[in-house]
Amino acid sequence: MYKKIALLSWLLLILAVSVHAQRAYRFDLKDDIGPNAWRTVKNAYSVAAESGAELILIELNTYGGMVNFADSIRSRILDSPLETVVFINHNAASAGALISLAANRIYMSNGSSIGAASVVNQSGEIMPEKYQSYMRGLMRATAEARGRDPKIAEAFVDGEVALPGIKPAGKILTLTSAEALKIGLIEAEVSSVADVLAAEGVDLSQVTVHRITVIDQLIGFLINPAVSGILILLIIGGIYFEMQTPGIGFALVIAIIAAVLFFAPLYIQGLADNWEIALFVAGIVLVLLEVFVIPGFGVAGILGIVFLVCGLAFSLVFNDYFNFTVVAPGMLFNAFLLVIVSMVMAIVLLVVFGKSMLNTRAFRRLVLQDEQRAVEGYTSSKMDLELVNKSGIAKTVLRPSGKVEIEGKWYDAVALDGFIDIGEEIYVERQANYNLFVRKRRET
Repeated sequence: MYKKIALLSWLLLILAVSVHAQRAYRFDLKDDIGPNAWRTVKNAYSVAAESGAELILIELNTYGGMVNFADSIRSRILDSPLETVVFINHNAASAGALISLAANRIYMSNGSSIGAASVVNQSGEIMPEKYQSYMRGLMRATAEARGRDPKIAEAFVDGEVALPGIKPAGKILTLTSAEALKIGLIEAEVSSVADVLAAEGVDLSQVTVHRITVIDQLIGFLINPAVSGILILLIIGGIYFEMQTPGIGFALVIAIIAAVLFFAPLYIQGLADNWEIALFVAGIVLVLLEVFVIPGFGVAGILGIVFLVCGLAFSLVFNDYFNFTVVAPGMLFNAFLLVIVSMVMAIVLLVVFGKSMLNTRAFRRLVLQDEQRAVEGYTSSKMDLELVNKSGIAKTVLRPSGKVEIEGKWYDAVALDGFIDIGEEIYVERQANYNLFVRKRRET
């Protein structure tokens, strides 16, 4: 009888534990800390909260990344009502150390390491004190928020911090899993995610694994610097092509599509802001005004190019209205370099291959080619008119295309000089199909 009661009590206890078992949500951070990692964290925490999870498990293996996104991730962890557990599976260097310190509890696999959080440039050289000071502050504040020793967090950044019994002054702190366990920085050394869940009292059946969506993969692809460079090339190339051959249309469509693909993922990731996109649009407007409205090439054109370049470059790096404090060293320079090189390549390619592109079969398919029959009132200027060397007046500004008047009739014309102002006298140098190619008449 007593055995039956004991067995029944045991079964009821197991049932109660299973009913009240803690739900966990798990995701990985195994690449450089950047916009993709930040997007993963945002999505994972949102889905975890909606699914009723009580604990989030992050499996971390990174050598670091961009400080601004690491700061955003650690702030999201600190602000979340859900408990966060980090499992360091091999490496938690630099930005990875900052994220780890933000967690409620840390576990490490045997042979893993944490630390080495000094700010360095792309060559691995230590950056000036202002960068280190900012990182030291982040590390100290994060450690204090979780009740950890801020001196240890500071020693991850500053080699001058001495920790008796742990490290002497003069070396940046990096801890192995055994060393981290000895000083109480981590909960335990474990072998796998299953060991972490067991230590946290979470049943495997109560764990939901975060899934990367197709949209996430697409955004990650589009913000790749190489892809961004191609999109910039298409933007500039499309605009340049449209200005050189007005009325084609498809070149402008390509430029607009490329601009949307360039800015949209950056906007979603929190890189591009409204003012940066507005700066880019203002640049385009100023360039078009300079080309089609304002005579010559002056302030508007120069400002337009500057706005256009800055709008594209600033969108590639995180900043708060020109405050680049948290931008990794060299990133702003690389952003400007990417934009300028892409623009130059676009113009060079169009100058070199532009004419041959106009004659390709693919190009002719993209351009509307209506049949114009004589019975419908259409005539060919090439057959009926001989206007070479005749003089006339520019009836619109030619930049380079426009309208001219010769012997009382208006014709489409292209200025071989590049620009002819309205009212200036011109003469026809040559004629091809339906276009007259004209030059400004010089006084003799």
